[in-house]
Amino acid sequence: MEPKFFNRELSWLSFNHRVLQEAKDPRTPVYEKIKFLAIFSSNLDEFFRVRVASLRALMDLKKKPKKELKFDVEKLLEKLHKTVVKMQEEYGDIYANVIKPELEKHNIFLIDQTGLNTLQKEFVSEIFNVQVIPHIMPMIIARKKITPFLRNNRLYLAVKLSSKRNGTAGKEPRKRRYQYAIVEIPTNHIERFILLPKVGNNNYIIFLDDILRLFLPQIFYGYNVHESFSVKLTRDAELYIDDEFQGNLLDKIKKSLAKRSSGAPSRFLYDKTIPQSFLNFLKDVLLLSDEDLFPGGKYHNFSDFFNFPNPGLKELNFQDMKPLKSRELEKNKDIFSTVKEKDRLLYFPYHSYDHVIHAIEQAASDPAVTSIKTTQYRVAKDSKIVNALIKAAHRGKDVTAFVEIKARFDEEINIKSAEEMQKAGVKVLYSLPGLKVHAKLAMITRTEGNKEVIYSYLSTGNFNEKTARLYTDFGFFTANKELTNEVKYVFEYLEGKKPEFQFRHLLVAQYGMRQGFTAMIENEISFARQGKPAAITAKINSLEDERIIKKLYEASSAGVKINLIVRGICCLIPGIKGLSENINITSILDRFLEHDRVYIFNNGGKEKIYLASADWMKRNLSRRIEVGFPVYDENLKNIIKQIVNIKLNDNVKARIIDEKQTNQYRISQSEYEHRSQYEIFDYIKNLESKK
Repeated sequence: MEPKFFNRELSWLSFNHRVLQEAKDPRTPVYEKIKFLAIFSSNLDEFFRVRVASLRALMDLKKKPKKELKFDVEKLLEKLHKTVVKMQEEYGDIYANVIKPELEKHNIFLIDQTGLNTLQKEFVSEIFNVQVIPHIMPMIIARKKITPFLRNNRLYLAVKLSSKRNGTAGKEPRKRRYQYAIVEIPTNHIERFILLPKVGNNNYIIFLDDILRLFLPQIFYGYNVHESFSVKLTRDAELYIDDEFQGNLLDKIKKSLAKRSSGAPSRFLYDKTIPQSFLNFLKDVLLLSDEDLFPGGKYHNFSDFFNFPNPGLKELNFQDMKPLKSRELEKNKDIFSTVKEKDRLLYFPYHSYDHVIHAIEQAASDPAVTSIKTTQYRVAKDSKIVNALIKAAHRGKDVTAFVEIKARFDEEINIKSAEEMQKAGVKVLYSLPGLKVHAKLAMITRTEGNKEVIYSYLSTGNFNEKTARLYTDFGFFTANKELTNEVKYVFEYLEGKKPEFQFRHLLVAQYGMRQGFTAMIENEISFARQGKPAAITAKINSLEDERIIKKLYEASSAGVKINLIVRGICCLIPGIKGLSENINITSILDRFLEHDRVYIFNNGGKEKIYLASADWMKRNLSRRIEVGFPVYDENLKNIIKQIVNIKLNDNVKARIIDEKQTNQYRISQSEYEHRSQYEIFDYIKNLESKK
């Protein structure tokens, strides 16, 4: 049967719809619902800045190259437009009919400028005159004369005005002429949501947008203000440097960052109540096309909901799930002797990330440590890991940090931390042209007796203590010479030495990762065809690579039982008779972002388990430096399997991925609810209590 694939962009929108589902789930506390609205909005902004902008660029191709594409760009953009409009309508409905009523049950009221009492008006007047007015720069606009430049993802009010001099002059009536203006809502200087003085037990919050609406007559004091509407422009953010193989890449990144806010329009979001004549005027003045226009509600940029004020009601958030300490790592504070004894596994955010920070800090202060090497993909602001590397350099150690400056939307913070490290004497290596370094590795070399001993930390997630509280990821410490020796060769490659080396344990993209995964799938196919048990289980963020998908279809057709947990993009279509009937796929969204990648192959009963930085996507397997690492310790393998099995049994937050991508919740025959993230916390807590 001919392989079938679900479109990547539509699949991503389906994932973002699962985020939206969390914002209306009755089991989700209201302030967490608000965060999911913020995540949805932030995700959608990035989608338009990167994916839609790239598709729009394809429209400029000549006929012949366009025909070589495997899809019709115009039809796809049309489908995306319809899907997004529908989702934004659902978003508005959730905000109006779920979020606001639930807040009001807890005496929290979102009001606009029309609902202010006298005291509140005085309060917002003070805010406007002291904090807001210094940042207001109104712009009158006119067709073919004055064209304002709208900055990316900034909020604006489009205002309809008429001069106060219009009306009558003596006895002669004068025809009213309308003028139009744009004024930016200065959310980059002032909080978007203002907590107003309480009235009794009631808490009141107002949008900064509505404070501006209240004072538009003061801003445009020479005009009559007739109406105003919120608008926002999202611009193309793609750097277009993935395939650059020469020149100063750091310099190109810095120059591109300066241009990012001035990219081509990819979405113009407007209040759908705006009159068509006003919208047409804005479209003409801002040089927009019909494809740029997306109707929305009264308010935009709901990513600002990340900072929605809580007047002190903790019960409106998830109950705190304090990260657990590893008893073995706590019992023996010497990370080196503990890891030398046996491999150690952590699972964040259930385990505390402090253990990783402590390991790097101990290496920085240990006189026996001679060198530290790390990769840095997404760095935390004020990173403790970076600070530890700086301390190590100050103490005379050989410290190398490979910093990926093509980590989209984190380029600036990565460059800043890299420059800080360089000043301290850290050897900083930057992006490899044409490749992103997405591997998560640290290597510590220590002198013990007369020998050099290498310790390694390998992970599915970044060296980032902030995201380690929000993302699920495995961290793995090892002194196994077979593994640490191969980690050493990965760093030699990153340092430009490019050793001729055959990896026997690690799966390294550019050095056979794709071939390794393919061989293990083919191995399961061979077992199935012999009538022996054959199974593949994978937990990943995305499944998009066509060659891997075709191989999984082949495995399914041969009788291999395949269970997949795919958080985001999924281009494989399960459950098709004769093609994928042996493949089951679910997606889990809950309070933590499912970020770890786990690959389990039955291998005739001698299971192979790999953890990895890589998803099954073309970019991971073909255009990145990724590392997958085997877990050999049987006890650790059982822990990983148990965690994955808990996820496979989730019947609360798991959605079924099917051909229509309808995001139906998985319903189990079990009478018990299994919410995997909570069960995993209890499972790890129980494990630690027995050590």
